[in-house]
Amino acid sequence: MTDIGSPGTRVWNNAALPAIGVIVAIALWWLACLVFHIDPFYVPSPADVVRAFLETPQYLLDESWVTIQRVLIGFAIAVTAGLVIAVTLAASRTVERMAMPVLAAVNAIPKVALAPLLLVWMGFGDSPKIVMVILVSFFPVIVSTMAGLTSTPADLRELARSLKASWWQTFVKVRLTWALPQVFVGLKVATPLAIIGAVIGEVVNPDQGLGSVIADSGQNSDTPLAFAALVLLAVIGVVLFYLVAGVERLLVPWARSISS
Repeated sequence: MTDIGSPGTRVWNNAALPAIGVIVAIALWWLACLVFHIDPFYVPSPADVVRAFLETPQYLLDESWVTIQRVLIGFAIAVTAGLVIAVTLAASRTVERMAMPVLAAVNAIPKVALAPLLLVWMGFGDSPKIVMVILVSFFPVIVSTMAGLTSTPADLRELARSLKASWWQTFVKVRLTWALPQVFVGLKVATPLAIIGAVIGEVVNPDQGLGSVIADSGQNSDTPLAFAALVLLAVIGVVLFYLVAGVERLLVPWARSISS
């Protein structure tokens, strides 16, 4: 029997299986294009997408970097604000009951409808795109962090109290530590949402970024170039997701053993 903790098994699970999944997905995409004779105007094949990327690689990479910057700035602000708000709400039941309906209402507003208003309020440039990233991605951080902070077992609190721990010590060493796995669940949910928020802002105001590439490609009927931008967005999303997952493994290595 193969040891599930052996290096070979870890390489198979963490690298080989995801790579096989990507290869299978690309093969099925290519096969569908060949079997159903799909016009590249509607759905280009992987070869068409690669060809579109190779025609303007520097242009696409430059636009990718613009989108990445907006995503990272907005995501960092959303995480910081979400954690502060969640800690505040978890510390006071009164504040939570007052604020949660407002937060839920703000989250329920279609963000696409807000994008033109952000242009009116903030003008053109990076600011409305970054704000869109924040609006789309901060709510999962709040909800997951609150869920973690409010789910601390009572026996752990009693243990901290019996050791004469202060409120701050109990919060940091017990409640926050217990909540970290839930916090990272919210971060991993918010990561792709941050990319979606940036693309929404870039499509509404197509100045720079991969969203503007998609908008301009649609106007020029250049579907392969639009798909090349979509593939780059997917790659960015996967990389950021696994970066967050890697940080989770470093900070809370015990979470996986508890869940398993």
